[in-house]
Amino acid sequence: MLTRLAAALPAIAAWLFWPVLALVIWGELTPGVSLHIWDKLEHFLAYFGLAGLAATALRARRSALWATLALIALGGALEILQGYTGRDPDIYDELANTIGAVAGWLAGLGTMALCGQLVGRAAPD
Repeated sequence: MLTRLAAALPAIAAWLFWPVLALVIWGELTPGVSLHIWDKLEHFLAYFGLAGLAATALRARRSALWATLALIALGGALEILQGYTGRDPDIYDELANTIGAVAGWLAGLGTMALCGQLVGRAAPD
């Protein structure tokens, strides 16, 4: 059971990535949207999740790194766009986005390494 889940995890992550991305973009550009926790933690968690999903879905280190860099750039662009939507752009939000994305990328790579070991152990010799 666990090995089947480990094998299916990249597909699940790829499927979840797009709606989560849409939710993050909507949340960043819509005034008044908040989980009512510390703002920087919200940004960290959003980009941690996105980069973790991307790294898990893509599996390859280089592709996952490029996806993480793209998420960091997207976070910066969204921070700039917030100034036009009634929200306040904040460089510290982008810093939280960046730290979250890097941590999520590393967590995703670690998850895939662990899943690779689980699937490899279950393979017949």
